[in-house]
Amino acid sequence: MDAVSERGIHTVVVKSSAQIGKTAILKAIIGFHVDQDPAPILMLQPTEHMAEAFSKDRLAPMIRDTPALKDKIADPRSRDSGNSILHKRFAGGHLTLAGSNSPAGLASRPIRIVLCDEVDRYPASAGSEGDPVNLAIKRTATFWNRRIVLTSTPTIKGASRIDMAYENSDQRHFYVPCPHCETFHIFKWENCRWPPGEPDRAIMVCPECAVEIEEIQKPRMLAMGEWRAEMPFNGVAGFHINELYSPWRKWADIAREFLFAKQDPQLLKTWVNTSLGESWEEDAEKADPDSLMGRREHYGKDQIPERILYLTAGVDVQGDRLEAEIVGWRASSRDEAPESWGIEYRVFHGDPAKNSVWNDLDEFLLGIYQTESGRKLRVMAGCVDSGGHHTAQVYAFCGARIGRHIYPTKGMPGAKPIWTPKAARSKKYNANVWHVGADSGKDAWYARLKIKEAGPGYCHFPLDYDKHYFEMLTSEQVRTKYIKGRPVREWFLPANRRNEALDIRVLALAALLARPIDWTAIDRSRPIQSAPAPKATIRTGNSSFIRRQTGTPWLR
Repeated sequence: MDAVSERGIHTVVVKSSAQIGKTAILKAIIGFHVDQDPAPILMLQPTEHMAEAFSKDRLAPMIRDTPALKDKIADPRSRDSGNSILHKRFAGGHLTLAGSNSPAGLASRPIRIVLCDEVDRYPASAGSEGDPVNLAIKRTATFWNRRIVLTSTPTIKGASRIDMAYENSDQRHFYVPCPHCETFHIFKWENCRWPPGEPDRAIMVCPECAVEIEEIQKPRMLAMGEWRAEMPFNGVAGFHINELYSPWRKWADIAREFLFAKQDPQLLKTWVNTSLGESWEEDAEKADPDSLMGRREHYGKDQIPERILYLTAGVDVQGDRLEAEIVGWRASSRDEAPESWGIEYRVFHGDPAKNSVWNDLDEFLLGIYQTESGRKLRVMAGCVDSGGHHTAQVYAFCGARIGRHIYPTKGMPGAKPIWTPKAARSKKYNANVWHVGADSGKDAWYARLKIKEAGPGYCHFPLDYDKHYFEMLTSEQVRTKYIKGRPVREWFLPANRRNEALDIRVLALAALLARPIDWTAIDRSRPIQSAPAPKATIRTGNSSFIRRQTGTPWLR
């Protein structure tokens, strides 16, 4: 906050862990410029929805409860206030709140103070206008006393905005004195220690004298700490701080969360970003098909492993065939990365514009699988890709089976959630479609393929999966492209390779996330009761056929 008002500084960068006080700092900066140094201010959030939430949940209470601000910004609910949720006027200036995905919010109005929160969550471009951070900064060009503040928890190394900004700053860290030798040092994760299996006894070790530092000594160390720059000053003040410094977080809590997160690379990635405030260096960009093939196990579709509790399916649609896989799952809790088993991979050759191939797929999805103890399982959810071939047939097939939780899906690139609970609407086909974060799903699977010991996140494969399957599963790679000067991480498929198995796995994972599962409540001993189902009219394309489902469970 001092740096924002310091002469010679035009940009302040805060690269940090989550919940360390970034929002409080941004609110204080806004309050200062409303009360003491009026100016036109732009507050940029990742989305317009988040900008509205910030205005209602964080900004409005501050204005209401701060006497110095209460009379300077009128209540947007009052008539003739001239204020709205996203735009507030005050004497000598105004505050505009916008989403980074909204080109209109980044229009030509001149701005002196630009506050960009969580910049690593911004899209690569605001519509077709270009990088939202650069667009916002350009609005300050006419002010000699402009201030730009960029804050974020980092994401992936090489594609992180906040990483790049911090690297171009004077790179300040917060040094604290050791209570024993009084040497100043940084709180680093490598110096956090605890006895094996006892994270509740986590302490910090001084890197200079190697004496243990107890949690109770942290407040005094923080009070005596100071920021020190490690690079020459160039007008950009950069600050990095992690959760180990937080007055609200104990080292023991952070250690426990680390032990849980290290079970799964995806959880560990999140922990590194949000607890250490460090970018994740991706080393799961390639997977070895031979090593995966070498760890196949002695089980098959006729008798699946007893540990499996839940089955999902993924279906990929090609011009001349359908490809599908049944995947088994198990977890101890909703927070644990599920263990997975490949059960059966099937290719249905035929024209997907005709009914016969869809009839074969339906039989496959209605299959019953039996465990070693005789317990029977069926597919509880499935996803069918509608983003490529034969879209009309996909919508027709899934629409007739929505009661069985068979969803038409469309893959979305970029940092999107693997499963989007709210369906989008296709006007062309008059049908619902669910978006699947294809890149996020591939990140998740490649991270799981790295796990080498059975347990949370581990991937099991049966003996009948051949080398071609594993080549498809590991076919894609990650590369960094530069779009308008900004690095963007993307998955790509090398020439002459096929990737159906990987796409299908992403769909099977999306199907798992489509329904809330209480793993502890699943009754492992109850067999599925079969009952004849009524006739169902199944429409695919412009034709329909009636098929009687007999001897199979009614899966409404």
